[in-house]
Amino acid sequence: MTSGVIARPPGARQSGHHDSRSPHQEMTMPAYALARMEETAPHADVAEYIERVQETLDPYEGRFVAHGGETDVREGVWTGAVAMVAFPDLERARAWYDSPAYQAILPLRARHVPGDLVLFEGVEDGYRPAVRAAALRAALAG
Repeated sequence: MTSGVIARPPGARQSGHHDSRSPHQEMTMPAYALARMEETAPHADVAEYIERVQETLDPYEGRFVAHGGETDVREGVWTGAVAMVAFPDLERARAWYDSPAYQAILPLRARHVPGDLVLFEGVEDGYRPAVRAAALRAALAG
């Protein structure tokens, strides 16, 4: 499922600042794994998953930026807990999720804690949403 809220027009840059890289150098964007997990009764399998998950992240430079903290729902409906892991890029996020090490422990959580998990690309340092809005306006006018 993709939201497609505001798609980046082909070739459009995300930031408004000057970039000294050549047009052929690809920009590496950070990436994230975001999980929403339903609240469930504690289970030993889930404890084991939590104990082992970091060792599956390390080879891909994954690090937790959120893990079950307080949530304050301001819009929509959100249930459950949140976990978010940062990666240097989407390629490594995908490689982590698909890795034999992670796939081996995934059932420990998935059997007991229903939820959703998405991998997504972040934005570069200096990202300016007005630049994306200008690209959107140009695409609408075109």
